[in-house]
Formats: sequence, C-alpha cells, structure tokens
Amino acid sequence: MIIMAPILLILLGVTEILQADLLPDEKISLLPPVNFTIKVTGLAQVLLHWEPNPDQEQRNVNLEYQVKINAPKEDDYETRITESNCVTILHQGFSASVRTILQNDHSFLASSWVSAQVHAPPGSPGTSVVNLTCTTNTTADNYSHLRPYQVSLHCTWLVGTDAPEDTQYFLYYRYGSWTEECKEYSKDILERNIACWFPRTFIHSRGRDWLVVLVNGSSKHTAIKPFDQLFALHTIDQINPPLNVTAEIEGTRLSIQWEKPVSAFPIHCFDYEVKIHNTRNGYLQIEKMMTNAFISIIDDLSKYDVQVRAAVSSMCREAGLWSEWSQPIYVGNDEQKPLRKWFLFVLMATICLILLILSLICRICHLWTKLFPPIPEPKSNIKDFFVTPNYEGNPDLAG
Repeated sequence: MIIMAPILLILLGVTEILQADLLPDEKISLLPPVNFTIKVTGLAQVLLHWEPNPDQEQRNVNLEYQVKINAPKEDDYETRITESNCVTILHQGFSASVRTILQNDHSFLASSWVSAQVHAPPGSPGTSVVNLTCTTNTTADNYSHLRPYQVSLHCTWLVGTDAPEDTQYFLYYRYGSWTEECKEYSKDILERNIACWFPRTFIHSRGRDWLVVLVNGSSKHTAIKPFDQLFALHTIDQINPPLNVTAEIEGTRLSIQWEKPVSAFPIHCFDYEVKIHNTRNGYLQIEKMMTNAFISIIDDLSKYDVQVRAAVSSMCREAGLWSEWSQPIYVGNDEQKPLRKWFLFVLMATICLILLILSLICRICHLWTKLFPPIPEPKSNIKDFFVTPNYEGNPDLAG
C-alpha cells in the first residue's frame, strides 16, 4: 500500500494536467466569424458562408459555429464547417446570424453574433397568387427501364386580389438539382394562367427532398410580387387506387382480393381499407388491412358493393393521403331464392283450394242452412183483438 500511494498520486496529477489541456481556458476570448454572406443558389435555396476570424487566438481546441435563422421561420443549429445550405421560402425575405462557440460538458463560451439578410423581392402587395395547391401522381412508364414510373405534377392557384386584369403568372418547380418551367397552363376568362400541368417531372415519388414551387408574374401596370412554397411529397402525393379488385361469394363467405397500386413503392409499403356496403339494409363495414386479401361472413340473401383504397404505410415514409376508392364491385343477389318463391306460391294456392272445396261441400250438403237456419217471423194477434163480433147474422145468437 505504501508503494502504491505515490503511483496513484502521479496518475492523479497526470489526469489533472490532461483535463486542463482538454478544457477550454475560461479566459480565452472568442471572436465572431467574418465575411458572413447569404447567397441565393436556387429556388427557395440559400447558401450561408463565413470565415473564421483571422485574429482568433489559436489553441488546442475545436471551435464550432452556431447558426440562427431569424426569418422567415426561426431555427438554430450547430456546425463545425464554415458554410451551410438552407431550403426556405424567400418571398418574405431571409435573415440569419452566426457566432463562434466553444463548449464541452463543463462550460460554454460564445462570441458575439454577426448577421446577414436577403431582402424580400419587389412587388405590389396583393398581387401575388393565393391558395397555391399542388398534387403529384405516379404512372407506369413502359418505355423506360431506368425509370419505370413517372411522376406528374398539377398545381392550381387564385389570382391576387389586387392584381391588374392584364396580370400573367408563370410557374416553376425545383426538386433536388432539377428546375423546370411550366409549359401547359389552364386559364380563366381573362386569359390569366390559374393552373399548371407537368405530365412528366424529375420528381422521385420515393424521395424525401422538398418540392419547391415558385409563381411569379408580370403586368404593364405594376410589379407582381412572386410567391414560393415548400411541399413535402407525402402530403401531396395522390396514391392510385388498388388494381384488379375481385370479389366472390361462396355460401356466406365473401372473399375479396386486389393488387397494389401503380407506385414505385413495393408491395409491403401499403395499408388498405376495404369497404363493404349491404345495399338491402344499408349496413356499411370498413376494415383496415395490411395485406391484399380480406374474408368476411355475410348474409347470402343480400347484394353488396365492394371498394378498396390504399395509402403508403408509415413503415416506408411519413403518413400521407389515401387514394380514391376503387370502382365498386357488385356481388350477391337481394332477390329471394326461387325455392322460397315457389314455396310461397304453393302455400297460397293450397289455402285457396281448401277454401274452395269447403265452400262446395257446404253448398252440396246444405250444411249452411242447417248450421244457420233462418229465424221465423213472430205471429201477431193484434188484428183479432180489435175485430167486433157480428151477432145480427146469426139467428142462434139473436134468440
């Protein structure tokens, strides 16, 4: 134990020295970055760039940077590099700040902030589009082996409330590094563009990048303010209905099967809802499934219409929209079975025949009069009571 004590003291001293080297000196002065710039590099995309302060005292420490987005939506994060890409709407302008930081589990040091901004684009208030909505849809491309599925894009909007009548709008989208301008527009009665259709795009339906849509415009009377918007694909992707829905009845057993929708997602990436409607009593049954088959016990004397719809499962991406219901499939028969109809017919005929036979028997055997004899009329002696006797004509009585 006496020999071990000096060794422990030496190890403790070395540990303290190493910790002193690793911990930042609380007296160190952190200087803010320099040459902080914000550059627009694409639709709704900016590059933030700065440089370390050349007067910053160099120590055996790793400096970091804290970035704070001030507008249009507040956010902050940390990074070790001196630039950062940011996807954000720009029609309201953009501003950000950055500072140097030094931190560990025991302390936190930070320099002052430096800031930069991108001004909002010019334009008269009330001239930009409103209610911009977009949807995507996937179709099969049998002519391309590299991309067997194509994604279309459809966007609609309303004209700005203060936009002049000669205003014309133009739409662009960006997905990843691809940017395209719309070529197919729908117009209102004043020939102003109010909708756009891309039958084929560079959008990947299984991708996770933001879809950026920008609508700007022009007019001879005033500057039209542009408008941009970010869309997450899972919130606008209109899934196709399931394919080849079939339904058949065996006794009281209803079997329904279908195939996955046209989609780049594999078969295990779908949830389904099955809707069974009893047309005779109006009963509606909806069941959620993870497979492409369903069996139900039913009333075999009713008629049913069956529909199925699909949605991409949360196992493969964030929850999104349900597809439209498939076309209804009609099965069963709400008419009564032939045997039952014949039974009712025979029963009614038998009852009528029995009544007819009984009626004939009653007439032949005069049982009717015997069972219900006529009631005789009562004999009246009132006239005899009022008759006066005539004695004059009778000599015996006269004497």
